[in-house]
Amino acid sequence: SYTELFKKPSVWLFFLGIFCYVSTEQGSSIFMSTFLEQYHGINPQTDGAQTVSLFWGLMTVGCFFGMILLKFIDSKRLLQMSGIITIVLLICALFGSKQLSVMAFPAIGFSISMMYSIVFSLALNSASQHHGSFAGILCSAIVGGAGGPMIVSTLADATSLRTGMLSILLFVGYITFIGFWARPLINNKTISLKELFKK
Repeated sequence: SYTELFKKPSVWLFFLGIFCYVSTEQGSSIFMSTFLEQYHGINPQTDGAQTVSLFWGLMTVGCFFGMILLKFIDSKRLLQMSGIITIVLLICALFGSKQLSVMAFPAIGFSISMMYSIVFSLALNSASQHHGSFAGILCSAIVGGAGGPMIVSTLADATSLRTGMLSILLFVGYITFIGFWARPLINNKTISLKELFKK
């Protein structure tokens, strides 16, 4: 099953999608406190730490909110929307004022919260067999939690932290791109608000 899966380009593309998601999640959370200290003079042990905790808190809220949204919006469209919003938030966080940066970084946690489950489900939904093996391949892509921050820190050491964190835009851009090219065998069933209120 693995030999057959590894021959499919889509398997590697979805693997890269999970890699990019975990890179985005960890790259943002690990460096945001340092960024706020370096560029805005925010104490990393107080306000900086609070910003990081808000990031994870909003990610938790976003996961529940995402489950509701998937009943009304197609998963591919939702992935596109969350990707575009995340790109805007990241640019605001990296180039905005102190107040904007403090608000934008935690908001990224909310906007990326549904990406992992959507990419994972789109991947499995694109294969007609060997779902267990495919899931194992996708799970191994969490190595992005180490690879992503290493890419950010390497670029930051060579240039600046802001430039290093700009690489996260590439990760998010690729995830957003998945929302356009993925071809699931079955789309998630959605209902309109009109249908909901009729019930």
